[in-house]
Amino acid sequence: MNLSSLAFFRTLRPDHKKQFAVIGLGRFGRAVCLTLRRLGYEVLAMDADEKRVAASLTDQVASHILQLDSTQSSALHEAGVFELDTVIVAIGNYVEESIITTLNLKEGGVPHVIAKASSEIHEKLLRKVGADHVVFPEHETGCSLAHSLTRPGILDRFELDPDHSIVEVVVPPEFDGKTIAELELRNRYGLNLLAVSQDDKFEINPRPERVLHQGSAIVVIGCNTAVEKLPLR
Repeated sequence: MNLSSLAFFRTLRPDHKKQFAVIGLGRFGRAVCLTLRRLGYEVLAMDADEKRVAASLTDQVASHILQLDSTQSSALHEAGVFELDTVIVAIGNYVEESIITTLNLKEGGVPHVIAKASSEIHEKLLRKVGADHVVFPEHETGCSLAHSLTRPGILDRFELDPDHSIVEVVVPPEFDGKTIAELELRNRYGLNLLAVSQDDKFEINPRPERVLHQGSAIVVIGCNTAVEKLPLR
């Protein structure tokens, strides 16, 4: 269960036409395209780089793939991008192109623009030109790595805000063979249990009499200080 992906996909508002555009076909852009396609959405993908477009066409990462310069408002208009509800600007490493593209999209009337930033200054500039949401994939990956190195028992973490998280953790030996009711996670730790996993299958809102075993995992929600109190190895 990749909780960190929620940090990006929670920004994607439901669209009755199920159509998105992704501008920039680097690793991040391709990953967004492929995931949206697996979720059943139509995706219009584009990049100015001929080789990236050719590779994306070969790999069929999106429903429609175009080569165009997104800094040219007329090119975006001709491609029909301004008619879409949600556009993801995945040009994180080219600040000027990223900002101009975002500006073009907002001036063209796109209601929901999500942009990838590579720095805090980049983020401020993107917000100045109208980006509705800004994401930092590298930052989120770095934070996740740091957590996994310092607390190996934590499999995944999604930060709701600076003080609260949804966390997937390995069932510790102290919890082995006990029921959810016996653990009293809310009373003892201030945490609410959302799901139990076994062999990559998740049971949402498990019954209080469900017995936990080592080798499985639980997903809990609560404040970060409470998570740190769990007896994780």
